[in-house]
Amino acid sequence: MMKKIINVVVTLVLGALIYYLTLPAINLNNIGFYTYIATLIIIFAVLDAFNRDTKVELFKKGKKINPIDYPKTSLVCIGIVLIMFFLIGTINFFASPIFNAKSYQSRIIIDETGNFTEDIEEVNFNQLPLLDRASSEVLGDRVMGQMSELVSQYSVSKQYTQINYNDAIMRVTPLEYADPIKWLTNRKQGIVGYITVNSVNGESNLVRLEKGMKYSTSALFNEKLERKLRFEYPTTNFGDISFEIDNEGNPYYIVTTLKYSAIGLKAKVSGVIIFNPITGESKKYSKEDIPSWVDVAYSASLVIEQIDNWGTYKNGFWNSIFGQKNVVNTTDGYNYLAMNDDVYLYTGITSVVSDESNLGFVLTNMRTGKTTYYSVPGAEEYSAMSSAEGQVQDMGYTSTFPLLINLQGRPTYLVSLKDTSGLVKMYGFVDVKDYQKVTVTDASKGIIVAKDNYLKSIKTEVKDSELVKKEIIVDNITTAIINGYTYYYIESDNQKYKVSISLSDELPFIKAGNTLSIGIPAIEKDIIEIEKIY
Repeated sequence: MMKKIINVVVTLVLGALIYYLTLPAINLNNIGFYTYIATLIIIFAVLDAFNRDTKVELFKKGKKINPIDYPKTSLVCIGIVLIMFFLIGTINFFASPIFNAKSYQSRIIIDETGNFTEDIEEVNFNQLPLLDRASSEVLGDRVMGQMSELVSQYSVSKQYTQINYNDAIMRVTPLEYADPIKWLTNRKQGIVGYITVNSVNGESNLVRLEKGMKYSTSALFNEKLERKLRFEYPTTNFGDISFEIDNEGNPYYIVTTLKYSAIGLKAKVSGVIIFNPITGESKKYSKEDIPSWVDVAYSASLVIEQIDNWGTYKNGFWNSIFGQKNVVNTTDGYNYLAMNDDVYLYTGITSVVSDESNLGFVLTNMRTGKTTYYSVPGAEEYSAMSSAEGQVQDMGYTSTFPLLINLQGRPTYLVSLKDTSGLVKMYGFVDVKDYQKVTVTDASKGIIVAKDNYLKSIKTEVKDSELVKKEIIVDNITTAIINGYTYYYIESDNQKYKVSISLSDELPFIKAGNTLSIGIPAIEKDIIEIEKIY
């Protein structure tokens, strides 16, 4: 009896240590919880089996121990573990898409009535994240390398969360302790700051904090972020953890909370925990009450998984394997767009049959999870990337994953072309409907020049069917030279128009009061560019 008590005590001690290290959620829907329980049972079974003189002697002599020789308690324990995982497997089998394709397909609600030209505003290049994550990391490391007093004590985290900070599109990432020894020597002051990288112009800064961050993913013992959270929320299922700053620049960790179906299936965002790494204070929010300054409550991987389920199981499980009628998936990549003070995930939708075209794309608000599908058939993103790289193949530049923009009412891919060191050297514009229409421009000339070069290259190819014909009476006309090209600005009935001299040799002779028959894109904006003069 005493040996069994000792076995129980040893099991509980080892169990406490394992819990402290692995931090499973005490939640019946979390597979980690059952793995933890199974580990404790196996530990007790092993202790019970070998904490007997006869078994120890046989083991020392190298003799084979038959299962029948084991104590009944150990066999019962092993049986409990096997039954437990058999039941989990059975429950998850009947909760799988084989029997529940409809519920998997409806994991995410997607608005399929989106209109590209109406919903997606004309691109604002002052709010366009031209730098991808990899380029941001290069710039962040450069900033850190210039801080000689910090670089030996701290390193830069790889988080680089894309956020919309007071209408500035940025990536933010915290510093972290360089190693356990650096944690020990610096834990009193904590982590002294975080790095910001402007995704539009590349401006990078180290923001120093008045009080250091005590809790982080690189800290040890009870100051480790995950451990602090688990002890405060022992039953909560955690998703991804992202680093963000509020509108005043205060640092926070945003921890996604999840709900599962069956055992670890169909993860669904239930809300977030906002954690202050300086004070250790935290607050839990439902997904409907998440503060507006938070940009990332939904992880990209979970959103992609849900969209794939939506596209895969439209006509049931077996159709997804055999007939594959109307089965679509996301493309192998995604990017972020900033709109209306929020951050959106963008990814293309393509047929499950591999080809080089997209059927459309989806935008997901990373704070609210609201997702809209836009039917914009055209080139698949990697085809567009290859087309842009083909223009500079002698230089060996590689393309970033495209940004999809509304350029004068035309769906257009914008890519950055980078050298081997990760620096942006050129910008490429690729027509979504025809990826053979591509223009690349040296990045040193600026994104506006790159845009103008692209528009000039496709201007002659604009079809009459894509234009709105209109007659206007000229109220006023002036000229301007932009990047060496002459443009005429026309005012008519309180609307302003812009037209290139290349469209008509008669433009220099146009006067107030003259009537012009023009073709313009079907968009509304302050200054509309005339595409054709009839």
